[in-house]
Amino acid sequence: MTKRFLTGTPDPLNKLRGETRAAINRTKIIAVIQQIPRGMVSTYGAVAKAAGLPRGARQAAAALRKAVGLPWHRVLGSGGEIKLRGNSAFEQRFRLEAEGIRFRGRRVDIRRHEYKFPRYGRR
Repeated sequence: MTKRFLTGTPDPLNKLRGETRAAINRTKIIAVIQQIPRGMVSTYGAVAKAAGLPRGARQAAAALRKAVGLPWHRVLGSGGEIKLRGNSAFEQRFRLEAEGIRFRGRRVDIRRHEYKFPRYGRR
């Protein structure tokens, strides 16, 4: 490995380690999103924090793009804002309203509908 470093040859295991770490993080995020009950919402940042990735809001958004069968519509931007655009934003709002979630203008009433994740292993 030192020889590869000194010669500038990339270590193929580094890419594999990164992909494995990303897959583990994605699995954690998916498990957290599945906890959000009907009629409640969370934010990308809160999902990431509950998954043990305190600065992983973008990772949470990426996991939603790749996963199938998740309650994707229950995850919003900070302050309860729908971050999607076009038909996807319309569908997200429609699904949330069908679950009884109320909006204040363009944002979900986050105080009323925010899901608080359990604090496993924290004091």
